[in-house]
Amino acid sequence: MADHIAGKSIVITGGGGGFGKLVAEKAAALGAAVTLGDIDGAAAETVAAGIVAGGGKAQAVQTDVTDLAQVRALVGRAVEAFGRIDVMVNNAGIMPLAFFSDHEAAHPAWMRCIDINIKGVLNGMIAAYDPMMTEGRGQVINISSIYGNFPVVGAAVYGATKAAVNTLGESLRMESRGKIKVTTIKPTGVPATGLSASVINPAASVGILGHNAPDFMAMVAEMQAGTFPAERLDAENIDYASLAPQHIADAVIHAINQPWGVSLGEITVRAAGDHFIL
Repeated sequence: MADHIAGKSIVITGGGGGFGKLVAEKAAALGAAVTLGDIDGAAAETVAAGIVAGGGKAQAVQTDVTDLAQVRALVGRAVEAFGRIDVMVNNAGIMPLAFFSDHEAAHPAWMRCIDINIKGVLNGMIAAYDPMMTEGRGQVINISSIYGNFPVVGAAVYGATKAAVNTLGESLRMESRGKIKVTTIKPTGVPATGLSASVINPAASVGILGHNAPDFMAMVAEMQAGTFPAERLDAENIDYASLAPQHIADAVIHAINQPWGVSLGEITVRAAGDHFIL
């Protein structure tokens, strides 16, 4: 495949870890200049330093995506350092799964989820809009989820935020009239990202797992104990059961690595042997 990444200026929120870190490292290795925003500035600095030490171009900016001024400053740093912003990856997010009956414990996290997952993505799109329109082209990549496809028990707020991400992205694509292309990435279950740390009630995962919940929980327990069959954790195996974070990062890289006139609209990524997730 032709190289359409080298030389691009890419801004990534949540770049201090998870998908964001992997996307930054992969894009930089292909010749992109990356600007990493993360509320954990030290984590973003560590990722950027590692990329620079390896000969790549990277910088880090402590950024709270819920603050539009900070996201604009993040984009501004990319334009200042690298001349423009070609790609905005809105990756920062949390997943506070909980039932409505958990509202006493969950409400603060739900409000934070709305601020990060909806307002944070919107802020990223706003911050990138004017520079991209001035340049005459750009790309926005939003990390959504299959939870945004339909209402799911135990994920009312999280799912609603991801449905909002889907709508925001499509609206931008249509309004920008061929100057900004938009890709929505929808991961399924990716246990190794650490996103599960923001879950309020683990039982709320039953909504997306359905009758497969006991099998999924058993798989996770076996993975933690090191007893899950190794061949089922091999991505070369058709019965690959649990998606690794790098495959989501690869999907983001694939979306970026297209000619300017080609836009990949939606990408759902799942393990071929994952029969757990509905």
